[in-house]
Amino acid sequence: MKKLILVFCALSPLLMLSQKYYEYVNPMVGTGGHGHTFPGATTPFGMVQLSPDTRIDGSWDGCSGYHYSDTILYGFSHTHLNGTGVSDFGDIMLMPTMGNPSLDPTEYSSGFSHSNEKATAGYYSVKLDKYNIDVALTASTRVGFHQYTFNKAGQANIILDLNHRDHLLMGDVRIIDKKTIEVRRQSEAWARDQYVYARIEFSQPMAITKVSNNAFAPAKTTDTFFAGSLLAISFSKQVKKGDKLLIKVALSPTAYEGARLNMSEIKDWNFNKTKNAAEELWNKELSKIDVIDVHTTDKDKKAVFYTALYHTMMQPNIAQDLDGKYRGRDNEIHQAEGFDYYSVFSLWDTFRATHPLYTLIDKKRTADFINTFLKQYEQGGRLPVWELASNETDCMIGYHAVSVIADAMAKSIKGFDYEKAFEASKHSAMLDHLGLKAYKQNGFIAIDDEHESVSKTLEYAYDDWCIAQMAAIVNKKEDYNYFIQRSQNWKNIFDWKTGFMRPKKNGGWDSPFDPKEVNNNYTEGNAWQYSFFVPQDIQGMIDAYGGNDPFEAKLDEMFSLPSATTGRDQVDITGLIGQYAHGNEPSHHMAYLYNAIGKPEKTTAKVHYILKEFYKNTPDGLIGNEDCGQMSAWYVLSSLGLYAVTPGNPSWSVTEPYFEEIIVHFEDGTTQKIVKNGNKQLYTHFGIKPPKPYDTNLQYKAITAVPVISAQSKVFKDKLRITIENANFARTHSLSGPIMYKVLGTNQKDGSFTIYTAPFEIEKSSKIYAYNKATLKTGIDSSNVISSSFFKKPNNYTITLKSAFDPQYNAGGAEGLIDGLYGSENWRKGDWQGYQAQDFEAVIDLNQVKQIQQVTANFLQDSRAWILMPAKVEFYVSSDNKTYTLFDTITNTIDPKNADVQIKDFMGSSNATQARYIKVKAYSFGKLPEWHQGAGGDAYIFIDEISVE
Repeated sequence: MKKLILVFCALSPLLMLSQKYYEYVNPMVGTGGHGHTFPGATTPFGMVQLSPDTRIDGSWDGCSGYHYSDTILYGFSHTHLNGTGVSDFGDIMLMPTMGNPSLDPTEYSSGFSHSNEKATAGYYSVKLDKYNIDVALTASTRVGFHQYTFNKAGQANIILDLNHRDHLLMGDVRIIDKKTIEVRRQSEAWARDQYVYARIEFSQPMAITKVSNNAFAPAKTTDTFFAGSLLAISFSKQVKKGDKLLIKVALSPTAYEGARLNMSEIKDWNFNKTKNAAEELWNKELSKIDVIDVHTTDKDKKAVFYTALYHTMMQPNIAQDLDGKYRGRDNEIHQAEGFDYYSVFSLWDTFRATHPLYTLIDKKRTADFINTFLKQYEQGGRLPVWELASNETDCMIGYHAVSVIADAMAKSIKGFDYEKAFEASKHSAMLDHLGLKAYKQNGFIAIDDEHESVSKTLEYAYDDWCIAQMAAIVNKKEDYNYFIQRSQNWKNIFDWKTGFMRPKKNGGWDSPFDPKEVNNNYTEGNAWQYSFFVPQDIQGMIDAYGGNDPFEAKLDEMFSLPSATTGRDQVDITGLIGQYAHGNEPSHHMAYLYNAIGKPEKTTAKVHYILKEFYKNTPDGLIGNEDCGQMSAWYVLSSLGLYAVTPGNPSWSVTEPYFEEIIVHFEDGTTQKIVKNGNKQLYTHFGIKPPKPYDTNLQYKAITAVPVISAQSKVFKDKLRITIENANFARTHSLSGPIMYKVLGTNQKDGSFTIYTAPFEIEKSSKIYAYNKATLKTGIDSSNVISSSFFKKPNNYTITLKSAFDPQYNAGGAEGLIDGLYGSENWRKGDWQGYQAQDFEAVIDLNQVKQIQQVTANFLQDSRAWILMPAKVEFYVSSDNKTYTLFDTITNTIDPKNADVQIKDFMGSSNATQARYIKVKAYSFGKLPEWHQGAGGDAYIFIDEISVE
């Protein structure tokens, strides 16, 4: 183990900027594999990302619009996402062509070769093979700059296709003159209501030669205004061999006037001048960390570092005009005063490393980001979760804006209102949506309450700890106590018998349980990848595992297990070392946990292995989605020998640096040198002094974990045995208080809790309440009161399934279809049975001949999740289970394109019929059609309850 030496020093800014850091950047990194990055021209945190599009179908590996494996290029659009897992953007697409123009993308597209492609920081170029056109792109913050060189004479065309990629709601094109047009594009995709305004200026006069739209019939080339939800136009001129055409495109989120103002960023037609200015912007940002690799000639290693740093500076994006106007979360235009307004916050990913990196090298933007959060809170009613283009997508989980805020406050970053930030954070935590109501009431989220219940419980608990830190800083002791108690809720889902964070259902552990299984109880992961997420209470987590040695053994086991997962195929789970998955964010802190048990050499070994093996200077050089800088921020911080295991705590977890010498340049003009040398490790705050209220020694009580109510099933026929176990934390907290319980629906009196002493039986539908009682001996508060509901089956029917359900969607087994309980629209909670690539068929035995008047089967549609209504449902009846007669046929009437989650009861009725057996057949929708994002895949049938009258 080597020593990390931190030395304050000063370097000449002229010397620093004389180096061309941008030359180390390779924008192609991450464009292959599953990195989802784009190679085009942009500036640090710029509004414009001018990049080629090789994908127009919104496929998963085409989220950025480009994938290195492709050979066809459709055009160059001005907005792109950096490594996300959902597709969006691709606004204002231009494509140069030759000859008779076509507005069909399958015709105007062109082949290209990587041998004729070049990408550097702020610059991209490619040759379009079909047309022999050389394309060069660069950008300022708000303006994209195109240079097209035509290598043969003829008619040159510029295709403007507003239908490109996401769904066009309405487009406008205003012809100002022969060299200037203005564009408005309103679209929807991941974000539902997006506005982009653009001013497009040509260096030479252009003529309209073709129009395709659905607003005017026929469209005329003499019109000066075009509008419609289908809109594409070609602009043409005659060119000689070697002629160049330059185009500037200024964007604005607010109005045409904003785009006109933003065009002033590039006042002339000097392409190289703009390219050089973009390179200087990158050089200034990249120079904040100076890697001095004096003992190696490995240029790829330095390229990987600066490309990673580059990727951390591509988003969030500036989202205001030069005069400070921006489109707020309320879709109104506002004026930013004293801060810059940004958009695109992938907070579930970036709170872990990207934002902590910004607190180190970009404090001003950190304050701007938080001021943006606060404006979104004021205008949209809550802090952002995953904000995109002034829309809240509610993608991913938690309320991790509070992590960013708490980390900034803990590190004394100024420039935003601490009191307002605390108010907004507390507001987010006190809402009742997304499982929070159950979380506040019970101290955890169960499968019954909300999908991804384990992950949400854990991440809410961490976020609550962040709010507690804020409360301490702004001196709100009562709020501190409340949120620090909530931050311990992870204990309510930790099963000390198995050593995993487990899902709970109806008051007990969900079974069967496989820690390798990827399912809807975890967010893009499994129990292995979530059972170490207690960053706010690492010592408590270690204690829960039994101390340092068992905890070390558990970590070792995770890293050494076979890498195969079970359950759902989750494309995000990549970069596996055992069950550690570096390609997805929940694992990112885990290698640093060895530091907490005095085994820093294991942290260094794991971190350096990941740095070396999972980051390459190649198109597939990222092991998973870039996720708006998080994958790369992990690399940057780990290369420095730093990681923020607990954002909101000003301390860093430290390991051996990856480079021999690194100098970090801070905004206040000071620098810090990191040198690898010696045999001891120095832990440091890395120059951060926490605010005074923060370091007060605030005491709080540990919580008592809730008891566990167990039974064989939720629905029973005759009677059911109930067991209540003590808190799962019993072994580490020596609780001696009794379990208190009551049963409603039996002879027990309502409201009277009694001491639980032994298992008992119920004989009719009942609701059971239980809690662990506090004792004076422990000084620990009583646990939350939890409840379980058990139902006596309303009939003695049995059911035989003729189709095989997906184990992920089993509704508790076959009996779940006739238990009298109905699933909700939140199908991820597990109340529905799912059947893919097959029809559904089942036979219900009424156990005696009855008069049948009506049979109903309930189905669910969520077309975005591939769940579609069956094409039709047939009901048959029989007295002998051999000869069946058609009872009724119900044909589906719900449009498969309807994206709303909805439930439909397919009700069959006929004249009174005598029968004992009922057969239900539901016919699958089949293959997903071309309009669907999963085109070619097999649709699901989701069924829950079948009832007979």
